Amino acid sequence: MQIAQNAVVAFHYTLTNDAGEVLDSSEGREPLTYLHGAGNIIPGLEKELEGHTVGDKLQAKVSPEEGYGEVQPQLVQEVPRDAFQGVESVEPGMQFQAQTQGGPLMVTVTKVEGDTVTVDGNHPLAGQQLNFDVEVAEVREASQEEVEHGHVHGEGGHEH
Repeated sequence: MQIAQNAVVAFHYTLTNDAGEVLDSSEGREPLTYLHGAGNIIPGLEKELEGHTVGDKLQAKVSPEEGYGEVQPQLVQEVPRDAFQGVESVEPGMQFQAQTQGGPLMVTVTKVEGDTVTVDGNHPLAGQQLNFDVEVAEVREASQEEVEHGHVHGEGGHEH
């Protein structure tokens, strides 16, 4: 079976940046499983997987536009240290969920200077080209319930 709309796909992957550094990998873990066409993975990788079958190996280069987007400067903000009430020590690299007009947003602390904390709401991989080495492990037809819910159920998926 070929990967197409409403197929359940499981694949192993290694993700690297342009410098060749490994950013993420399924090595030593179960393959990543998703419902094709439901927006469960980044659009560029989903497009590259379309039409492939079990056992296929491929390399996919995904641009920022088709990955986690370009860096949005307006998502980098300086906030007062007292916005982190109850947190004893705020350090670069820490992540917090901020409440914004658009809803909750994960932010990463990038700098702490005196009473000012700089946070970044961009995805950590925003603005980067993503390089995937992929091996397709499984392709099957999704159940009606999986299609209705927009995600995979059972092993490698979501349990209700």
